Amino acid sequence: MRSDASYPATHISYQLHIRINKDIRIVAGALGSCNFVAGNYVYTGSARRNLAARIQRHLSDHKKLHWHIDYLLAHPAVEIVEVKTAAIPECQWNQTLSGTVPCSGFGASDCRRHCGSHLKKV
Repeated sequence: MRSDASYPATHISYQLHIRINKDIRIVAGALGSCNFVAGNYVYTGSARRNLAARIQRHLSDHKKLHWHIDYLLAHPAVEIVEVKTAAIPECQWNQTLSGTVPCSGFGASDCRRHCGSHLKKV
């Protein structure tokens, strides 16, 4: 998926809708090993500045692995199928999503609202 989109200036959060095509196991930096079953997932993140650049970074195949989501997206069985943005805070949006937490703490190292994970299997 490629995006050259611009997003409304009021939008501060994004959701990556992800498809994992087969069961996989990754090591997500300091978080360690995580297992994912094939299926659909949603990752919720934010960017205080330049939301479009953050999203484009996630869509890029060539990047330094820094965040937990980078390790997941680097796996060949993983693809982003849709990107959504919103003007509501990351944690608030994440908490409205129903689903299961596949890997505790994923994407939530700096979470202050006790989300448990910013990645959910939906």
